[in-house]
Amino acid sequence: MGKPGSFIKRFTDIIFSILILIITFPILLISALAIKLDSKGPVFFIQERTGLNGKPFRMYKLRGMVENALEIGPQLTQMNDPRITRVGKFLRRTSIDEIPQVFNVLKGDMSLIGPRPEIIPITTTFNQEQTKVFNFKPGITGYSQVNGRQMLTPDERIKMEVKYYSKASFWSDFVIAISTFKVVLNNKGNI
Repeated sequence: MGKPGSFIKRFTDIIFSILILIITFPILLISALAIKLDSKGPVFFIQERTGLNGKPFRMYKLRGMVENALEIGPQLTQMNDPRITRVGKFLRRTSIDEIPQVFNVLKGDMSLIGPRPEIIPITTTFNQEQTKVFNFKPGITGYSQVNGRQMLTPDERIKMEVKYYSKASFWSDFVIAISTFKVVLNNKGNI
């Protein structure tokens, strides 16, 4: 939390990521077991996303779809997507599938609070105005995630995020962190 690129933001990212890992470790173990029992394939879904300065990085999530989901359907999840497994529906509804992204935060690829990391096929179509979002490290949660989530188009998200993160502060990020719990609990805007 804090101004993008600041020491305070990186410090709080590391401290809170370690705490999140300690607290959620049992949940991760149970989720991993449930994924393996529910469907064949790896526990983690790893996908390249576009990060700070437009550089790609490998983002981690718990797998919530069938093993070959990208081969049998679109790259983006659709409403009522048949590729989502039974366990995956629960993981997505509760946002437990996002917990492994704390590893991305510890590596420095992501922040706890930041713009949504988009897939590369979307970011390669960005115009010059939209690429301003690359000035900020992507986040596990962020302004667009608590103000519409997946109901927003990529263009709507980017406009919101560029405007918000250019003025972000520790306290504005703190409000997003608190708001995230409310959004996860009511599942508003999630697919």
